Amino acid sequence: MNESLYHKNRQQLEDLMHQVGISSLKELSRLSGVSEWQLIRLEYGLILKIPVEILLKLSHTLNISLNDLLSQFDSGEVVSTPQLPEMGENTEELQALKQDYQRLQQQMEQQRESLTQEFQRLQQEMAQQKETLKEDFQQTSLQTLESWLVQWPTAAVSAQKNPKLPALKLLPLLKPMAMLLKQWGVEAIASVGELVPYDPHYHQLIQGEAQPGERVRVRYVGYRQGDKLLYRAKVSPIEPQPSPKLEENEGENESHSSPTTALDVPQTHPTTVLDVSEEAAAESESSPTTFLDVSEDDAVNPETSENMT
Repeated sequence: MNESLYHKNRQQLEDLMHQVGISSLKELSRLSGVSEWQLIRLEYGLILKIPVEILLKLSHTLNISLNDLLSQFDSGEVVSTPQLPEMGENTEELQALKQDYQRLQQQMEQQRESLTQEFQRLQQEMAQQKETLKEDFQQTSLQTLESWLVQWPTAAVSAQKNPKLPALKLLPLLKPMAMLLKQWGVEAIASVGELVPYDPHYHQLIQGEAQPGERVRVRYVGYRQGDKLLYRAKVSPIEPQPSPKLEENEGENESHSSPTTALDVPQTHPTTVLDVSEEAAAESESSPTTFLDVSEDDAVNPETSENMT
């Protein structure tokens, strides 16, 4: 083997690698997908024995054309005074490589066009699938809410015409919405009026202040879906309760200062239809029935009123 040929090809390969920022044969092998054994053959002048597919990979990685790659590396079959038959043989091999190169270029162009069409087709399919899934989702949701969609407008009109309509009668209409939330895995965070330990992650204060762990009252329900927090529950601090002693003092003050009401019985009062004789009072002490035990019918009966007088 001609040692100078090896050093010349190796230096040429290192120069091309340096131009594209490749520092070693191992890195070139990894980037191009060409084995190091084929690179060594290139250095030893066996470029004409390397398959054209490998040479195309190298030319692409080294950012040069296949013709430049073939012209920059010497072959071991070339001597200082080549004979005419050898020159003719090499010329035929180069022509064959060029033809293979052109054929591969055409194949790559066809593959690129085919991949482009396939990509566009997949995009259209994905768009259609997305629209189909959206329609299926809407249809399923509407089926779950069907009873609410049908009955809620009528209930709303009835409530407008009859303001005294109990709100309790409207609660069953919200059941489909609760079912839909359950199907979606949406859970409520506590319930309205519930006392819970304050957690800033799940609770939002709407007034006042509270420290984590302090009991607060839920004013508006929050929601979460699995591990995902949707809305924090809105809470407010619990107002401090007055001490029992303070309530007792307030009660005494009210008893001394409160005006006389219909239930206050004065010491002396005029005789009314509710006054009874001493004999009737004595009877009331021995009998569980008092003079105020009167049925609704007796209360409106004139005879009962006359008897009591």
